[in-house]
Amino acid sequence: MSTPNVTSAGKAASLLTGPMPTALRVESREQVSADVVSLTLADPLGQRLPPWTPGSHIDLILPNGMSRQYSLCGNRWDTYRYRVAVLNEPDGRGGSRWIHENLREGEVLGYGGPRNHFPLVPADRYLFIAGGIGITPIIPMIEQAVRTETPWRLVYGGRNRQSMAFLDDLERHGERVHFAPQDEVGLLDLDAALADVEPGTKVYCCGPAGLLEAVEAACRHLPPYALHTERFTASAAESSQDRPFTLSLLRSGTDIGVPPGVSALDALANAGIGILSSCRQGTCGTCEVTVVDGVPDHRDSVLSEVDRQAGDCMISCVSRAQTERLVLDL
Repeated sequence: MSTPNVTSAGKAASLLTGPMPTALRVESREQVSADVVSLTLADPLGQRLPPWTPGSHIDLILPNGMSRQYSLCGNRWDTYRYRVAVLNEPDGRGGSRWIHENLREGEVLGYGGPRNHFPLVPADRYLFIAGGIGITPIIPMIEQAVRTETPWRLVYGGRNRQSMAFLDDLERHGERVHFAPQDEVGLLDLDAALADVEPGTKVYCCGPAGLLEAVEAACRHLPPYALHTERFTASAAESSQDRPFTLSLLRSGTDIGVPPGVSALDALANAGIGILSSCRQGTCGTCEVTVVDGVPDHRDSVLSEVDRQAGDCMISCVSRAQTERLVLDL
């Protein structure tokens, strides 16, 4: 499937007449920290947008051919607008830099979603831990906790206050929020944050890999499934033992070979089967496919242990097969 190359609202109709992904118009953009821009997005024709839940993300398809995943961080009860926040990463793959340097109000982008691989589950209380741009999926979770009158706390770290987005919005919550700029207090004191975690607490953490690894280590004493994380960077995956396998497409009856060194996503694309993808590192879940038969070799950083044990889906950009054949619902 070709990626739409749309740079003006006047071309919106070309995106709206075909299949997904559809389109979003940039209604406004706002600088919310030194390196983060917030985008408010709406349907070009003023129609309602699909509903979403805290932890959801969308995939924005940029005019330069890139597709990137961004967490929804706006008001989920506003059915006409989405909001995302984009960190400018000069050493990244170019998507965030393009948005910061080129994207203007009124432009139209293709998009996919929303999807949620980081859902907020019911709990007696919540502890939220965010690092840098990891605050974005946490914001609607906080709003949900406020609406349901569920006790919560947030520990929010960043390089410095100038780099931390949405400080003004979060300050209104008073002592529930602990800000920890690294240049003022050093690294997050996770032992202190987790010292008085009571039974029934769910811990939600999003941020850089180093923070997630530290939180995972600090939460080993908690009950199973008490900790929920979302990664923006991939976990290391072992590829030296890659072996070939076959994808059997249930709907078309087609068999596709996947050799070592080639992802299932790329093998499908080479056979003319287009699957929407974004990170291509196993962190966003955009390229998830349904597995009807066979045992996936999960190498992503998205699926929960429950999902992995069920074995009925896989993230096709990184995961492979433990069996010689996987049957997909394609």
